Amino acid sequence: MSISASQVKALREKTGAGMMDCKKVLVEAGGDEEKAITLLRERGMAKAEKKAGRATSEGTIGVNIAPGSGVMVELKCETDFAAKNEEFTAFATELAAKVAAGGYATTEEIPAEMTDLTDLVTKIGENMGVGRVAKLAVDGIVGSYVHSNGKIGVLVALAGATDADAALAKDIAMQVAATNPLCASSDQVPEDVKAKEMAIYKTQALDEGKPEEIAEKIIIGRINKFYKDVCLLEQPFIKDDKKAVKDLLKGTKITLSGFVRLALGEDAQ
Repeated sequence: MSISASQVKALREKTGAGMMDCKKVLVEAGGDEEKAITLLRERGMAKAEKKAGRATSEGTIGVNIAPGSGVMVELKCETDFAAKNEEFTAFATELAAKVAAGGYATTEEIPAEMTDLTDLVTKIGENMGVGRVAKLAVDGIVGSYVHSNGKIGVLVALAGATDADAALAKDIAMQVAATNPLCASSDQVPEDVKAKEMAIYKTQALDEGKPEEIAEKIIIGRINKFYKDVCLLEQPFIKDDKKAVKDLLKGTKITLSGFVRLALGEDAQ
C-alpha cells in the first residue's frame, strides 16, 4: 500500500515516533491512523499520544463571569496580528457579556445583529466570525482562565464555593488549560477508552515476557497512571506536584461540578 509523506509526518507529530517506524505501522494498518497509533503504543515506540486537533485558526476567547455562571465565546480571524487588536479583543469580551445576558447556549441562537463584525472587518481588513459558545452554571462559583495568548479559555464550576474561593477556581482553571484533561474523574472515563488502554497495556506486558498473573498487576498499575494523566482530579497539581488536584478540595464542602476548555481550532472539552 502506498503511504504518503503527509500521513507519515502527521503520525510522527502525534506520537513522537521515528519516521521509519511511522511509515512501517501505517503500512501494517492499511493507512488507518488510529490503528497505527495503537501499534506504536503496543511496541513502546510512541513517546506520547498527542492530542489531535491542533489550533489551525487565529482569534481570541472572550469571557464573562457572573454570580454562579460563566460564558466563553470564540471569536475567529485570519492572523495573530488581528487577534491582538484591542478592538477585536474588546468585541469578544462584549459579545460574551451579551450572550450571558441573553441566555444563548449556541452560536446559532445569538441574534445576527450581535455578531455583526462588518465595522471590524472594514477597519482591520480580515475575514472574521463567531465560533463556539460554552456555558457553565452552578450553585456556587464559576472560575475562569484565559491564557496570555488569548487562544485557550477555561471555565470551572465549583459547587458549594463562594467568592472567597475565587483563587482556587482560577488555579483549577489554569490546570485545565495546561493539561487538557479528558474528564474530571476516573469513573467518567468512557468504557471504550478504558478498554482500549487496558488492551494496549496487556499487549505491552505480554510482549515484555511477563506471566499472565503479573501482566494483570502491571495493567492495573498502568491504567491508574493513565487516570493521573487524563482525569483532572487525579492529576498532579501544576503548582505543587506533591498534591493531586483532588487534594485542593479536601476538608471543604466544595465539589467540582464541571469544566469546559475552548482552544482555537480544537474541539471543546
